[in-house]
Amino acid sequence: QVQLVESGGRLVQAGGSLRLSCAASGRTFSSYAMGWFRQAPGKERDFVADIFWSHTSTHYADSVKGRFTISRDSAKNTLYLQMDNLKPEDTAVYYCAAKVMGTYKFWGQGTQVTVSS
Repeated sequence: QVQLVESGGRLVQAGGSLRLSCAASGRTFSSYAMGWFRQAPGKERDFVADIFWSHTSTHYADSVKGRFTISRDSAKNTLYLQMDNLKPEDTAVYYCAAKVMGTYKFWGQGTQVTVSS
């Protein structure tokens, strides 16, 4: 069983920064890809960024490129999302997820990020 617990979401003003964390436990994640997704009210869950646990290859949604940075600390089994220059349209519940056999199989409970204008 895999457990993912996000934290770090809060209310922030536009132009501000936040760092989200995702603590992973239950399995060894060295061979997995990990991702961040977000879901705004009334919208579908969208991909934000991902990273392979064993190396630093990363991918980002166009809407966050240049503003968000995904990283991981293997020793702490923790995934991060550094979010800079936040915009009101970044308001959403942010989820981390672990990809197993090509599918995001394990999900956290989400953390709310609200960006005020």
